[in-house]
Amino acid sequence: MAEYFSKRDREKKKQQARKEKEEKKRERKDASRDGNSLAQMMAYVDENGNLTSIPQDLSKRREVNIDEIQIGVPKGEDRSQIDEFEEGVITYFNTEKGFGFIRESKTKQSVFVHSKQLSSPVQLNDKVKFIVNKGLKGLEATEVSVIK
Repeated sequence: MAEYFSKRDREKKKQQARKEKEEKKRERKDASRDGNSLAQMMAYVDENGNLTSIPQDLSKRREVNIDEIQIGVPKGEDRSQIDEFEEGVITYFNTEKGFGFIRESKTKQSVFVHSKQLSSPVQLNDKVKFIVNKGLKGLEATEVSVIK
């Protein structure tokens, strides 16, 4: 059975809801003021970059050049433009399709390699030396040769 309310009853409910809402708002506001002073709410960064409640010792402070800070992995353009041979290991190679991947020893990045770039046949876990170039879809290995 549906309940019907008169206009007065609806208005009383609205006023009661507003009153409860205002009460809750006041309670939240009072709870947020727990008596902490500004000094107690401050956070500091120590010499290692960690947050702490203790102020930093200025004798351990050092200047940092903002241009030297690097966030994330360097882009492919940042790699040295000199054609240097890198070393790595064949992690995957499909002889039927003629492609695979090499894991670089230094950066541990996977580099695509096509069979056209191989000087001799390769197998899984072979150590190879190669030159890294930027291809259409990412890093590609060229002039790949097996290290014996």
